[in-house]
Amino acid sequence: MPLIIPVRGFTPEIGPDTFLAENCTIVGDVKMGSECSVWFNTVLRGDVNSIRIGNRVNIQDGSVLHTLYQKSTIEIGDDVSIGHNVTIHGAKIHNFALIGMGAVVMDDAEVGEGALVAAGSVVLSRTKIGPNELWGGAPAKFIKMVDPTTSRELNTKIARNYLMYSRWYTHPEETE
Repeated sequence: MPLIIPVRGFTPEIGPDTFLAENCTIVGDVKMGSECSVWFNTVLRGDVNSIRIGNRVNIQDGSVLHTLYQKSTIEIGDDVSIGHNVTIHGAKIHNFALIGMGAVVMDDAEVGEGALVAAGSVVLSRTKIGPNELWGGAPAKFIKMVDPTTSRELNTKIARNYLMYSRWYTHPEETE
């Protein structure tokens, strides 16, 4: 059973048809859209400020989302993939973005629509990644532009795949 903890008068709000792995933790001021998935050992800590998550967002195993008290919030758009073991601390992630495995995205950073953050990258505070840009490294730097159509198709496919994977747990009768 997922651990869902109200804090400071805020109870997490989970959208319809959302998969929560049995050992994920969701705390406080978290609002999540529909058809999302929060995977094993993931923590969404909305105890000190708000976390807002759109539709069809997958937050993969071991990721941690947190904020700064009275300073930063997390906003994640639709069809976003957050890879395994990602740390997002008070950042804004736009629609169709992908944050690669093991990446760190710090306070007040912004990842544009369709952008890609390479695995293991460290996006420093206040960094602005534009739409359809690929960034990587530690600290993360601009690498190249990615084709908007290709980026959107790739990121939509990954988001849909995670929706399919989540249904293996929630609707096993529908699986192949």
